[in-house]
Amino acid sequence: MANTIRASVIQSCTARFNLAETLDKFENLTKLAKERDGSQLVVFPEGFIGGYPKWSTFSCFVGERISEGRDEFVKYYNAAIEVPSPAIDRIAEVSKATGVFVVMGVIERDVGTLYCTAIFVDPIEGLVAKHRKLLPTACERFIWGQGDGSTLPVVAKKFQSSVEPTHTVETKISATICWENFMPLLRTYYYSLGTQIYCVPTVDSRETWESSMRHIAFEGRCFVLSACQFATENDYPPDHPVADASNRNPDNVMINGGSLIVSPLGKVLAGPTRKPEDILTADLDLDDVVRGKFDLDTVGHYSRPDVFQLKANISP
Repeated sequence: MANTIRASVIQSCTARFNLAETLDKFENLTKLAKERDGSQLVVFPEGFIGGYPKWSTFSCFVGERISEGRDEFVKYYNAAIEVPSPAIDRIAEVSKATGVFVVMGVIERDVGTLYCTAIFVDPIEGLVAKHRKLLPTACERFIWGQGDGSTLPVVAKKFQSSVEPTHTVETKISATICWENFMPLLRTYYYSLGTQIYCVPTVDSRETWESSMRHIAFEGRCFVLSACQFATENDYPPDHPVADASNRNPDNVMINGGSLIVSPLGKVLAGPTRKPEDILTADLDLDDVVRGKFDLDTVGHYSRPDVFQLKANISP
């Protein structure tokens, strides 16, 4: 058990596309995870900074765009952040003050293009890496660009053991955003780099999501930390599109959570939770990764490189 750290997933949402309010929420939740649960690593959902525009169409039609959609994109563009930026500095300050390593989904603005991005913020080094979602899903392609092979990090991080303070725990941390998790070759790439703590910022709140997370944990022999937004109509601006405009109600659920933490043998350690705002925490014994690989290493002894090979283009 000496090789153990304590980690949390945060179930929450963006505050009406308001950056200042959302950063305050981030700070309060991170401090709570640290002070109440002793967390050393926290994972926030997809698009936590910048927001996930559920039910928005941006007035897109095949072969045509109209002014209302362009105006909506201006609002969304202005809610996004640059990486790095003063907003990233604020996140780094909280990380340093609490001693918590942060993995968070943000909407990144780079010149004229937005990206769905996961950032890695170290309490000592600050921003150490980012991952841009390789393939936005369905209508997300209207508003987000595609990431490339240059932002597929597996971050090495040393933690103080949560059970034996004199012991150092070496970990490898990755992030895969929402439906990227259904890309088998991307998963395989991260497995090949030795990911042990497989972070999943997401907005997929369907009941089937738990099955996918348990499968990935079992397949990759890694801890899976899935953090999903929970949002109601009240968490969006008053004029934001909703499922039924004739039945607007601040309590109507837009994104239904389902965050959870899974062990390398596919056992659910915490969650899934459907609470509007929640912090799930678990002890991660990194020796469980090795225990799992005893009989299944999909990029090692349980692979057939003479039959199948993975080629990755990691250039920009």
